[in-house]
Amino acid sequence: MPSVRLREGESLDSAMRRFLRAVDKAGSPNELRRREFYQKGSAVRKRKAAAARKRHLKRLMREQTGGSPVVHRSSETRA
Repeated sequence: MPSVRLREGESLDSAMRRFLRAVDKAGSPNELRRREFYQKGSAVRKRKAAAARKRHLKRLMREQTGGSPVVHRSSETRA
């Protein structure tokens, strides 16, 4: 668990920002989201395979066009 010591003359707001940055850097929010609900092994493997496919297609697009593909937020699906 990340911790932050209050520096001499430091405001509580800046210490809170440092703490939140340390928590985010440690990856705690992502871990919580991942463990929020139980997921079957097959669902985990399926999601990992889909992510690998997406990365591979992005890499191919980048190599062909010389740049990154344009991704529209409205066309993305949430997993």
